Order: sequence, then C-alpha cells, then structure tokens
Amino acid sequence: MAKKVIAVLFGGQSSEHEVSKVSAATVISKINQDKYTVIPVYITKDGHWLLYDGPIESIQSGSWEKYATTAILSPDATHKGLLRIVGDKLKLIPIDLVFPVLHGAMGEDGTIQGLLELAKIPYVGCGVLSSAVSMNKAYTKIIAESIGIEQAKYTVIYRSEVENTIEECIDRAESICGYPCFIKPACAGSSVGITKAHNRDELVDGLWIAAKEDRTIVVEQNITGLELECAVLGNGEVKAAAVGQVLAAAEFYDYDAKYNNKESKTVIPAPIPEEKAEEIRRQSVRIFKALDGKGLARVDFFLEEGGRIIFNEINTLPGFTPISMYPMLFNEVGLGTEELVDKLIELGFSRNED
Repeated sequence: MAKKVIAVLFGGQSSEHEVSKVSAATVISKINQDKYTVIPVYITKDGHWLLYDGPIESIQSGSWEKYATTAILSPDATHKGLLRIVGDKLKLIPIDLVFPVLHGAMGEDGTIQGLLELAKIPYVGCGVLSSAVSMNKAYTKIIAESIGIEQAKYTVIYRSEVENTIEECIDRAESICGYPCFIKPACAGSSVGITKAHNRDELVDGLWIAAKEDRTIVVEQNITGLELECAVLGNGEVKAAAVGQVLAAAEFYDYDAKYNNKESKTVIPAPIPEEKAEEIRRQSVRIFKALDGKGLARVDFFLEEGGRIIFNEINTLPGFTPISMYPMLFNEVGLGTEELVDKLIELGFSRNED
C-alpha cells in the first residue's frame, strides 16, 4: 500500500514566522516516515509558497530559498494537492493531509483552514470557526463568559477609538480594570504587542503599541498568581494532559521572555494541589469544546493565592519548539512527541471523515 502524503506548512506571514520554523523542524522529524511521505512547504514572510527539499537542520537558515521551486496549494477540490511550478511547467503533487505549523495570523486564525476546506483536503487542528474565534481574545472571552468560566475583568477598545477618542478609552479602562493592567492586541499570538501599564502614561503607550498590531484591543485587569498551562487533545472525545507552570524571567511572559530569555523556565507538573490541577483540566476541556475545538490546543490560566482559577487564553496551534509547553505536557503523561504527532495526524483524518 502506498504511503499517504503529508504536507507540512510552515513559516507564514505572522510575527511568529521564525518560531514556526523551529516548530516545523520538530514536527517533520517526528512524523513516522514508515507510514507517511512528508512534503515540507515553506511560506515566506511576504506570502510566497516554496517547496522545501533539504535537511531538517537547514530549515531555519533560509540559505536554501533561492534554489527552491514554487509549490502552491490549489483551492480546486478536484486537484487535492500542490501545484509545483518550474519555469512554464506545472505539476500536480497529490496530498492526503496538511499539517499546518503556522503560528499566529494567516495560519492560526482560520485563513489557511478556509483554504483547506475549499480544497477539500483533510488537515490537523481546529476548523475555520474555532480557529478564528480562539485567535481573537475578545471573542474568546465572550464565549468563556457564556459558559460561566471565571476570567479577569476586561474591556474591548478599537483602533478607531484610540485614534479619535483616546481619553474615553483611558477612562473606561481605568474604571473597569484599574492599575496595573494588560493591553493586548486581540489577534496577535505569542504575547506580541502586549504591554503592562502601571499608570495612565503607560496605558496610553500600550494602546498605541497594540493598535499597530490589530484593530481590536483587549485591556485586562492584572491577576496576581501562578501562570499555568494545560494541553488538550482530541475531537469529540477530548483528553487533557498535565498542568505546567511558567516562570517568566520578565515581569510577564512576553515574546522575548518566552523565546529569547534563557532565564524563563517551565515546571512540569506544576506544584499545585491535585484538585486544582484536575479542575484546570476540566475547564480546559470545557473551553475547548465550547469553542468547537478539534485536534489540539493549549489553554492558559492563573491560580491566585486564595485558590481561585482564572482563565487567560487559548492557543489552537501551540508551539513544538524544544521549550514549548504543549508537547512537554503530554510527554509528562506518557505520550511521546512522535506518538503525539501521529495521533494528531490520525485526528486530522478522522475529523475529515466526521
């Protein structure tokens, strides 16, 4: 029997382009080559699709790009594959499933998922709706609120308001959230564009920083407590893994603290009472299902000193880098990364059948 063909999409047009390369190297190396043929497809920062044909170790360097050929995903449902373009010649490369390893915008927000739905090609992870809603912190909060999940006080501010009525924005944020507070672009991943404001001047600066990243901004009350993360896996039947703790080297776990500061650490399992860990696992599954999640997600919380669990956010295409929490949380409960990747591929196929 011929091996099924898996296309791994990586790179992309978001601010998490470089992280995606690292995640892709892990995913590609962990796909069972006895079962599947892997075709890596790199999307440049300006949206050019290239067929990658080289060693995994060279993915990050980019030195190979000038020798690569264009290979775009056809939206034509009768093709079900990539169109490789060499000069004036076109060749169809059939594929059976896509594994998107595209973090952030244009990859985690329902855009690539919509293209794959048009092409009728099975894929790993959440669908169009759950990807789009989960990427948007404002709408995620609305859905979490609707099922009674406790979260920080917040208000939503739009870029147009920052540009035209910033004093009203400041008054609203101060009255609802107080200081310190967090200012977050609604649809930026990996803590990109997030700032913490301790006073009015920092709030103003933070609003302008967030407005450069997104037209929708969430201002959120500061929560003091342990930063915890839980991983979930499944389609209809969803399982939660261990709960881990983030120890940020900075005042909060921003992009630099996450990927560049070696002093940031993770503790697995988190040093919390088992009943709290179990409650976080239950809430993670509830949130994932409420958002119509499929495949995988990492769900983040705070645990206050008094024991109150506060939902923070959900990530539907979590990282697979050597320091990423998602695979490590499943490793902790006995599911190795190779088995995890294999399971995600199986879930992608079964989701398509459903």
